[in-house]
Amino acid sequence: MLKDFAKLQTFLMVIKEKSFSKASAKLGISQPAVTQQIKFIEDYLDTKIVDRKKNGIILTKEGEDLFRIALKLEKAIQSSEKELLKIINKEFTFVMGSSFSIGNYILPNYLGEIKKRIDNEVFMNVDLSCNIIDQLEDKKIDVALIESPVFKDGIVYREWVEDELVVFSNKPLKKQLNADDLMEFDWICRNEDSHTRKLTSEVFEEMGVQCNNFNVLGVLASQTAIKESILHADKSSERPVVSIMSRHVLKTELENGTLFEAKLKNHKINRHLYIAYMKERKHDAFVDNVVNFLLSLNKV
Repeated sequence: MLKDFAKLQTFLMVIKEKSFSKASAKLGISQPAVTQQIKFIEDYLDTKIVDRKKNGIILTKEGEDLFRIALKLEKAIQSSEKELLKIINKEFTFVMGSSFSIGNYILPNYLGEIKKRIDNEVFMNVDLSCNIIDQLEDKKIDVALIESPVFKDGIVYREWVEDELVVFSNKPLKKQLNADDLMEFDWICRNEDSHTRKLTSEVFEEMGVQCNNFNVLGVLASQTAIKESILHADKSSERPVVSIMSRHVLKTELENGTLFEAKLKNHKINRHLYIAYMKERKHDAFVDNVVNFLLSLNKV
């Protein structure tokens, strides 16, 4: 079994996530596959290693012993992988593709560390999620980071981090907004085919309001253009100028007090960001190194 460390990696992910279904999403494999791999380990060791409880996964005594051993193996393999990359010493440019919010506001913080880990140059393409997946299929990029699920055969998708969309303005807002509050704003909206617009429209419908009924000042495709429009909006106006955007994009301005956020009462606009790569490169040392580093970032 030690020759097939993938099963032990599945076991480690199940314990980390305390859930078979969450481990399945993180690993990019089906839940039955996760169950089958855990069963294989239990059959191989002829002992039960986990118990499923209402509040999650509980390790048996034998499972705790295996967990300690698996952690040691994982650490040893990661160390050996770094040595392997040094031996390969392959000169090439590793290309990452990402959607606009990830490429412009999240990934730049980690490019230096990624470059150091693979000891090669790293280049970044930024585009719509659907175009990034097309580039991945065409082998123009090595790893994709996307904000909307564009699922295709032959690609492994790994849940990365959770993103939250919030209402924001350059004027302080109520912390919790109801449907009536939304009608009192002037809006800068995203273009209708954007993933952000689709997500927000679904939540607005649940609240009993529609984007078409808002007082819309403009519709823009660029997140940067929307943010700049809100930053420079007239603060003396009685009606705040607002839009909706990822908290990742607004992080700096929210922290320095030039923008203010609000959330929708009894509703959240959440989405998962995904890491994607071709199945044929599942065991590629460079791809593994980058993906494992990104997955280690529990919060970005």
